[in-house]
Amino acid sequence: MTEHSNARLEPLDIDNDPAAYLALHDKLDEPAVDALLSKREREIRHRAREIVAREVAPRADRADRTHEFAHESVQALLSAGLGGLIFPEHLGGLGDTNVAYAVAMEEVTAGCGATSLIFMTQMHAAYPILLAGSDELAQQYIPGLLDGTRYGALGITEPNAGSDVSSLRTTAVAEQDGYLLNGSKTFITTGDRADVIICFATTDRSLGRRAITPFVVEGGWEGVGHGAPFRKLGMHGSSTAELFFDNVRVPARNRLGSEGGGWQVVMNSVTKSRISAAAQGVGLARAAYARTLALLTRIHGRKLPDEKLFALADMRGAIVQGRLLLHAVARHVDSADDVPRAEIGIMKQCCTDLGWQTAVAATRLLGPYGDLATLGVERCLRDAKVTQIYDGTNEIQRLLIGRETTRALEKLA
Repeated sequence: MTEHSNARLEPLDIDNDPAAYLALHDKLDEPAVDALLSKREREIRHRAREIVAREVAPRADRADRTHEFAHESVQALLSAGLGGLIFPEHLGGLGDTNVAYAVAMEEVTAGCGATSLIFMTQMHAAYPILLAGSDELAQQYIPGLLDGTRYGALGITEPNAGSDVSSLRTTAVAEQDGYLLNGSKTFITTGDRADVIICFATTDRSLGRRAITPFVVEGGWEGVGHGAPFRKLGMHGSSTAELFFDNVRVPARNRLGSEGGGWQVVMNSVTKSRISAAAQGVGLARAAYARTLALLTRIHGRKLPDEKLFALADMRGAIVQGRLLLHAVARHVDSADDVPRAEIGIMKQCCTDLGWQTAVAATRLLGPYGDLATLGVERCLRDAKVTQIYDGTNEIQRLLIGRETTRALEKLA
């Protein structure tokens, strides 16, 4: 390999130069997308992008290589108040829209997918407390999750109960002053270090979804066990682990909502979590596109070969469509009390497929350069894969979309 070729293997400027990062991503903003954002939402995007350029993107490669938990990157975002975008001010939030949250998530993910996974999990842990907890519980736990003084985890998935939440086997047996919790959870983001765990359990397995009940459990309580982080394909700077509950005593006041009311909490919560996953898909697509453009410019100069431009045009068009879909559904969630599950599913499935497909196309377009960890496109591909799996697999989303289509056809008969 020539010396000239070796020079091209150096990390991209956008990884270590915040000004270069901002300049590129600012140039890649689309007027058609911006026209549908409010002034406040554009301000949130700008604030998030600045923090990402300065604090997140420069640490992303190291976190991926070392599997080191992206603590500093997450803390930079949360200390700036971005963790509380959709939460009320009296709990430490900013009271912004779901669209503002979606555009912030895009920016965080474009800088580092693993950081975005930790960042969104803080919201996912806090939201069920806001949704179904008492004012006392909200004041006790939510501010710490939003400002990063406590790490949170959402305990739903079990070894034999992933997408089928109604088949949970973790049990909550009522006692005089609370509940006795027994069971385990798996594939739990931040599970190894969670200070606050939202644990979904069943009070009666024979009742299925009618017995699901969520509880706020502190990670340091007696009987709570944290497994070692799994080794994963991507999202290396975010930890994923098992949780174990061995006769954990939970006060009755730490129950969220009524006994057996957990199914509705899950359904309301996944709307937010699927906005998160969809925003990750869009952010990873944008990151793969931006990195590809930066590298091709380094290799070919400002005049790119037509075959490269054709492929870039396809990517750009798909990303614009994904951003518009994400923002439109998030806007619908802001304005409507009951958004159809199929609409949420379409957003999640299409946007996370976008992240994967764009990263695959980018690695193909770059040839041998696409495979080089130094340049970060292959990291986008690895990080994108899991977004198609969690928060309801994309196969489950297609099933939900298909069922709603069938119901609509039946109404026409």
